[in-house]
Amino acid sequence: MDQPDPLKAARPQPLGLDLPLGRDAAAVRRRIEAMEHVLERSFTIPGLGRPVGLDAVFGLIPVAGDAIAMAMGAWIVWEARNLGLPKWKLLRMAGNVAFDSAVGAVPVVGDVFDFMFRSNTKNLKIVKKHLDRHHPETRVIEQ
Repeated sequence: MDQPDPLKAARPQPLGLDLPLGRDAAAVRRRIEAMEHVLERSFTIPGLGRPVGLDAVFGLIPVAGDAIAMAMGAWIVWEARNLGLPKWKLLRMAGNVAFDSAVGAVPVVGDVFDFMFRSNTKNLKIVKKHLDRHHPETRVIEQ
C-alpha cells in the first residue's frame, strides 16, 4: 500500500493556491480566474465593503505601478491567445487593458478610476464565454 510522502504533504502551497501548470483549457481557465481575483478582488476595504485588488493598489504607485498592473493584465490576454480566442476578442481584451492603463496613469483621477473600472474582470468574462461555448468541460458550477 502506498503511503503519502510526508515532505510533499508538509509543503504548503503559496497563498493557498494550487494552480495547474498545464496548457489545457481547464488549467488556463483556473490560472486566469486566479489572476483576475488577485488583480481585482484580493481584499475588501474596511468601511466601504468594496473588494479591490493589486490593480488598484499598484495604480497608487506613479509610473511603475501602472506598468506592473498593465503587464499583469496583458498576461491574461496572452493566456487567452494560447486558448485560441479569435483575434477580435484578443483585440477587445487588449483594448480593455490599454484603456485601464491609459486612464489609470492620470494622477488622482486615474487612481479613482482604477477602483471603478475592472478591465481584468471584463477580460475574464470574455474568456469564460469563449470557454463555455468551445470547451464546456471546463465549466465550473459555483454555489
